[in-house]
Amino acid sequence: MMKDAEFKIFSDVKSGIPVVYMQGDITSDSHAAILEHYQGITKENHKNIILNFTHTSYINSAGIATLINIITDITDRDGKIIFVNLSSHFQKVMDIVGLTDFVNIYGNNEEGLAAFGVKN
Repeated sequence: MMKDAEFKIFSDVKSGIPVVYMQGDITSDSHAAILEHYQGITKENHKNIILNFTHTSYINSAGIATLINIITDITDRDGKIIFVNLSSHFQKVMDIVGLTDFVNIYGNNEEGLAAFGVKN
């Protein structure tokens, strides 16, 4: 398997909701960057988060474990997480591992924001 360019993560706050963009593969190599970014968001007292998967094409079991850690933490904080822009492959993976039981999935940022009651 050919290794993608370095994993990148950044966020943009839209109407008070952080939208986190990940670029590259979600694996054990990206675990620390994802958790560090997430912890920075929670320190700013954001309760709800949107994860945007537009620029991701691969996730493995370590990546899924990272997402489960975030879902568990945000749920413990009485917050909510929404996934947007999943490819059909990612959608199937999320269904198979059961993440769709805990996370709502929408087509884009606007739909995700609307699910939080935000008009954009």
